[in-house]
Amino acid sequence: MDTMRKTLCCGVVVLMFGCAAVGADTKAAPKTGGDVEYGRYLVENVGLCVDCHTPRLDNGQLDKTRPLKGTMLDFQPVNPVPHWKAMSPDITTSGPKWAKWGAAGFVTFLESGEWPDRDTADPPMPAYHLHARDAQAIVDYLKTLK
Repeated sequence: MDTMRKTLCCGVVVLMFGCAAVGADTKAAPKTGGDVEYGRYLVENVGLCVDCHTPRLDNGQLDKTRPLKGTMLDFQPVNPVPHWKAMSPDITTSGPKWAKWGAAGFVTFLESGEWPDRDTADPPMPAYHLHARDAQAIVDYLKTLK
């Protein structure tokens, strides 16, 4: 896929998640399994966090043995974007972000778009403003990942 198409796809994904994150359709969410399964649903199907935070195999498929462990991004902007990050961080409980901020910090980030120290994520990560239940469900799911 050429760079322009990748950039356009990235923009569409970010826009879709931005709209979906504000009011995720809970009717399509799992009816059983509690907050962990709801969090998994949000991560995998609404926010598409796995697309940027999960390494890929040689065939391009997600490496399901290393979910959300961080990886080099396979897209970049056509024109320079200040503070653009070429790598997504490990957002599992064994990653440095979790060690620094813990569950409460991740909830804060997902609700406000800011870490507890008021810093924000660099592009291409959008600023989120999730409902408290959605943010907590995502964190509950992240707690299951090592």
